[in-house]
Amino acid sequence: MKILVIDAQGGGVGKQLVAAIKKAFPEDLVTAVGTNSLATSAMLKAGADGAATGENAAVVNCRAADVIVAPIGAVIADAMLGEITPAMALAAGQSPAKRILLPIAHCDNIVAGVKELGMGQLVQEAVERLREIREGCKQ
Repeated sequence: MKILVIDAQGGGVGKQLVAAIKKAFPEDLVTAVGTNSLATSAMLKAGADGAATGENAAVVNCRAADVIVAPIGAVIADAMLGEITPAMALAAGQSPAKRILLPIAHCDNIVAGVKELGMGQLVQEAVERLREIREGCKQ
């Protein structure tokens, strides 16, 4: 399975996601796309199989992914302090991939009706949802 992790700013969320996904599914191909080189580097150090930076990398890799795992801001234009361009949000939103989005309430994007969890809990939930997708469950 081809898994794409997208992150911005310092790449802390993406780093945790990549490490947890590679631990749970070492045989899967995990590609990391950062909106900046710091985020990309953090995810690569966490064990991503490949990594790239920027808008075009996000657009290209969203087309090829089976699953996209990212903070919810990855599908919102101008989110993550403006690091998510409209083209990046469109690519993630229109991708044929399944999307596992972490409901992180930052930068004026708040998801109502979702209980607040710690980052570790969100990462573990993302891995569990990925496991369901890999097993063919429709959630």
